Amino acid sequence: MISFLLKNYSPLLNQEVSLTEKGEKITHTAIGARGEKIAAHYIGAEGGKVLYRNYRGPKGGEIDIIARDRNVLCFIEVKTRTYASKHSRPLDAVDMNKRRYMVKGAHAWLNLLLKVSPVWRYDVIEVVLKEGEKPILNWVKQAFTEDQVR
Repeated sequence: MISFLLKNYSPLLNQEVSLTEKGEKITHTAIGARGEKIAAHYIGAEGGKVLYRNYRGPKGGEIDIIARDRNVLCFIEVKTRTYASKHSRPLDAVDMNKRRYMVKGAHAWLNLLLKVSPVWRYDVIEVVLKEGEKPILNWVKQAFTEDQVR
C-alpha cells in the first residue's frame, strides 16, 4: 500500500521537471543531486529501503545509494541525464573504472558488517529529466557482476 501511494502521489516522481531556478539553468552537480534524490524516493516506491547515501570507503570507492531490495543488499550507481537518446543511455556511462570504484566501495561497506554475509548485487538507476515532463526512471538490477570487473 505504501509503495502504491509513493509511486502515484510522490511529488518527486510525479511532478513535471524544471531544469531552471530563478531563470538560470541548474548546474550539472545540482542535476546529479536531484537525480539521486528522485532515485532514493523511487527505491521506496518500488518496495526497497535506502540504508545510506553517498558512501565513501575509507580507502577509496564510492556508492551513490546503498539499499535493501527485499533480502538483497544493493550497491547502486545513479546516472542522471537531461536527454534521452536512442544510441546511448545513462547505464553506458558506468564504465569499467566506475565499476571498479563501486566494487571497492562495496567491499569497504561489507567489511563494516563484520560476520554478517548478505547476498548483494550492483545496480544502476537511470534517471532522465526532461524539462516539463515527469522523471523517467529505470532500475537496472544486477547491472554487472564482480567477475565482469576483474
